[in-house]
Amino acid sequence: MTGKRIAILGDIHSNLEALEAVLADCAAEGVTDYLCAGDIVGYNACPKECLEKIRSLGCPVVMGNHDHYVSSVQNLADFNPHAAAVIEWTRERLDEEEMEYLRSLPFTATVAGITLVHATMDKPMDFGYVFDHLQAEANFINQKTQLCFHGHTHCPMIYEKQIGAVYRIDAQDMNLTMGRKYFINVGSVGQPRDGDPRSAYVIYETATRKVRFRRIEYDIASAQARIREAGLPDRLADRLALGQ
Repeated sequence: MTGKRIAILGDIHSNLEALEAVLADCAAEGVTDYLCAGDIVGYNACPKECLEKIRSLGCPVVMGNHDHYVSSVQNLADFNPHAAAVIEWTRERLDEEEMEYLRSLPFTATVAGITLVHATMDKPMDFGYVFDHLQAEANFINQKTQLCFHGHTHCPMIYEKQIGAVYRIDAQDMNLTMGRKYFINVGSVGQPRDGDPRSAYVIYETATRKVRFRRIEYDIASAQARIREAGLPDRLADRLALGQ
C-alpha cells in the first residue's frame, strides 16, 4: 500500500537551527509533502531565513498570530514586552514583499481532506488557546473534516471527538479511527513549551492513517547565541534550553 507522508510543522518562530534539523529529519523519514500551521516568525533571530525555507517548500501555510502581528499595524501596547520587542525587531528586518506574503496567508486551509489552522476553527482570527477537552469542543463544532492540525500552544496534544464526548490524549503515535474526529496540536519547531526542549512536529501517513509525533535534537546553543547577538531579550534565549 502506498501513500503520502505529510510533515506538519508549526510555530517555527524564526529558529533556523531548529527548522534545519527538522527538515533534515523529514528527508530521512521520506516525507513527501508539507503543511505549515503558522507562526513562521517571532521570538528568535532568523525570520528571513526561516521564511525563505518554508516558502521554498511550496506548501500550504496558514497565518499564525505572530505572522499577523508582524505584518499588520497591530498596536503592541498591551503585548508581553518580550514578544513586542521581537515583533518590532522583525518588522525592521523583513522587506515589503516578505511582509505582503505574511499578510496574504489564510487563517484556515483544507488540503486533501485535512484541515489546517493555527489556533481554532471556531474563531481562527482570534487566536484562542486550547489546553483541554472543553476548549476543544468549540473547535469540533466547526471542524468539517475528520482531521485538523493546529499549533499555537507549543505543546503537542491530541483531542479526539467520539459520539457525545471529547477526550484529551497525551501526544503519542496513533492510528485514526473511522467515525471519530481529531484535532491535533503538532507542537513547536522553534520554541517548545512542554518541558522538552527538542523540536516537535508531526508526520501523517495517509496509507495507514497513522499520526507520528517526532522530537528532534538541534543546536540550541547556536540559536541562543543568535538571539543574544541580535540584542533580543535574554529570556528568549534562556527558555530554549528549558522547553518553556
